[in-house]
Amino acid sequence: MTRTMITWGLLVLVLLPASHAQAGPVRFRNDVMAVLSRAGCNQGACHGNQNGKNGFKLSLRGQDPDLDFDALTRDMLGRRTDRLHPEESLLLAKATSQTPHEGGKRFDRDALEYQLLFRWIAEGMQPDPPNTPLLQRLEVTPSEQVLIEPADHVPLRVRAVFADGQVRDVTRLAVFETSNLVGRVDADGVVWRQGPGETTILVRYLDRQAAVQLAFVPARPDFVWPNPPETNYIDRYVFAKLRTLRMAPSALAPDTVFLRRVYLDVLGILPTADETRRFLADSRPDKRARLIDALLERPEFADFWSLKWADLLHCEEKTLDAKGVRLFHDWLRRSIAEGKPLNELARELIAGRGSTYSQPAANWYRALRDPQARAEAAAQVFLGLRLQCARCHNHPFDRWTQTDYHSFAAFFCRVQYRIVENNRRDGFDKHEFIGEQIVWMDRVGEIKHPQSGEVLRPKFLGERDCLGTPSRLRSAEATPLASDRLLALADWIADPQNPFFARAQVNRIWYHLFGRGIVEPNDDFRASNPPSNAPLLDALAQDFIAQRFDLRSLLRTLLNSRTYQLSAVPNTTNADDEANFARALVRPLQAEQLLDALAQVTGVTPSFPDHPAGTRAGQLPGVTAARGRRRQVSEGERFLTAFGKPVRLLSCECERSADTTLNQAFQLITGPLVNQMLQAADNRIGRLLAAGKSNAEIVDEFYLAALCRPPTATERQAALAILSRAKDRRAALEDLVWGLVNAKEFLLRQ
Repeated sequence: MTRTMITWGLLVLVLLPASHAQAGPVRFRNDVMAVLSRAGCNQGACHGNQNGKNGFKLSLRGQDPDLDFDALTRDMLGRRTDRLHPEESLLLAKATSQTPHEGGKRFDRDALEYQLLFRWIAEGMQPDPPNTPLLQRLEVTPSEQVLIEPADHVPLRVRAVFADGQVRDVTRLAVFETSNLVGRVDADGVVWRQGPGETTILVRYLDRQAAVQLAFVPARPDFVWPNPPETNYIDRYVFAKLRTLRMAPSALAPDTVFLRRVYLDVLGILPTADETRRFLADSRPDKRARLIDALLERPEFADFWSLKWADLLHCEEKTLDAKGVRLFHDWLRRSIAEGKPLNELARELIAGRGSTYSQPAANWYRALRDPQARAEAAAQVFLGLRLQCARCHNHPFDRWTQTDYHSFAAFFCRVQYRIVENNRRDGFDKHEFIGEQIVWMDRVGEIKHPQSGEVLRPKFLGERDCLGTPSRLRSAEATPLASDRLLALADWIADPQNPFFARAQVNRIWYHLFGRGIVEPNDDFRASNPPSNAPLLDALAQDFIAQRFDLRSLLRTLLNSRTYQLSAVPNTTNADDEANFARALVRPLQAEQLLDALAQVTGVTPSFPDHPAGTRAGQLPGVTAARGRRRQVSEGERFLTAFGKPVRLLSCECERSADTTLNQAFQLITGPLVNQMLQAADNRIGRLLAAGKSNAEIVDEFYLAALCRPPTATERQAALAILSRAKDRRAALEDLVWGLVNAKEFLLRQ
């Protein structure tokens, strides 16, 4: 050993923290790999890129330690490390900017990262012995905390627990990532307040992750909890968190706002003017609960909620054909109308096979033509998991590995198709299918790991949890998969003990009522995206299971909660909050709701080709606008497309656009469809005039029909003044209705 090596070795032992100085030899997997992650060397923007950087390639986020060991010790004839002169190693020289480095300086010479790398090189860069303990779990304290001003920081402590029982403080080697700009984390793991609000800190060390939830709350010295009444357990959990955050919920929404909201959320339509009058005149204290019960039994309920499932399940004509779309949608609507439990709906979809005409559930597989697409869709729709990132590498923000992904895809690799006929009109479009298909299960067919080539047996996601504890559910290894893999998977997903299904579905339903999920995005459950109110989500899932996955029962509980019935008007404490449901979130009506609302107000239902007269937009089984290249697109279809009706190529609600565009403004202000509705001779205006109604009666009628409330005294006076001066009464009424349907109060769900 040279004198230089001895000198540096002594210096390292002096500078190194005691916990590491006493840890024995530096291990590649548990120490060096942690340094590479901490310094950002194996990130996708650096040497973890698919092609590496400047000839140096590491595995993305350290998922392949063996590859990284070879890259550091053998690649390029080992030029990156010098065991005889460790301080001259290119690895250290570039990281400390002693040699030009495109990635800039990663750490100083006196940093822990430098010391560990130096020791590993000086010790001969030995491969890890076979008995090197593996990391079992990561413990971060605190896991959650609320800091009230003037408190502005909190130190995090990260401990790694290894298989041999060894516990190490790895705070200085962990990687910290923040979910927003509310807080920042320094090199010592201290989170500093950057502004009020909540933030999630994702902590990574080697292949384990943990999430920390922090809230920085303004002092609000004059805050007094208003002690609002609680209708059910939902209010209890929501209000408990709001009180902790020193945030008061908004007041209860008035009857007019609640009425319009609940009709739109449950049925997708507005109440009629007469229904509004009856509800507003009802003085019974339980009239809201009575209304909820009545709406849940109406036929429009099945129309609206089957529309939501059709969006998720690729119910579109290009791959399913017109007959397949109609049969698939009819099956979905019938399932909702009959109250089929959602886990049974999922079971039938996963296990579906046979003729896409006689067995409509099989149409889901008709739209998903390869095992990977099926696996990703099943995980996202039924389990709330986005596995896509794990297709090519271990998931960077969750526990799923490439092996997990392809083992799950193995359930679907034997799905085959027999195309009875294909009468597609476009000979150049190989993705268009018109005709019956048979979905069937082959007896052979396997998935291989894309890197190792190993044949992977089907494996349920999370068969062993992050602590290595076996799942309570029967393992795929103990299931007779050879006979029917899809049935085994369907039973697992539908099982009440499934750890994902109930949570994913209640979160999705919550999203549809409240405008955002408790986990948001609503189908992206992962360690780095924890729920905004975990106790609430758990309680909802358990209630859903206890109610046998009944959609109406869950909706009844949600709709009756005070949380759902809160006003959208903010107060001084909740104006900036969107994640804790302290007030209703205002959002635009979705395309079908808006078009049906226009039809209700004007009394004119637009026509949709190939559908019976009087069909509402919310009743359309497919995406008819997709057929525009074979015939002229109708104005109703054009309107729906402009306002964000999805083309149903993705398995998530994110495909439905809520963005405001100039095309939307054109459609509402001067679009042909709205003008046709207003000018139709036999529309609501024409009928009211023919019935001899007075101006006051007509004004009241349209306010009740469009806004679900009577006009204010000022509004009534202004409208009547305009009508009394008008030379053309009909034209003036058209202007009045045009103003109402272009008002924010009409276009928004409050």
